[in-house]
Amino acid sequence: MEYNYKTQNTCSTNIKLELEGNIVRNIVFTGGCNGNLKTIPILVDGWTVEQIEEKCKGITCGRRPTSCADQLACAVREAYEASISG
Repeated sequence: MEYNYKTQNTCSTNIKLELEGNIVRNIVFTGGCNGNLKTIPILVDGWTVEQIEEKCKGITCGRRPTSCADQLACAVREAYEASISG
């Protein structure tokens, strides 16, 4: 299942990902810090929703209450919930 997530309070504006059960693949960030947002998808490709949440949830960026990594954790949870409810 392909899923698009509109981010909040980050330089990136959207996260596109594919979900196979609870396995996350092919993450693409739109906008944001180019190097970081190329690296994160490579590092977490093939991880489960729970693994991404465990490692990324709660990370902040500067004075912001969130970060691109935190938004990824939100995105994968929302995608997973949508996949099991629909």
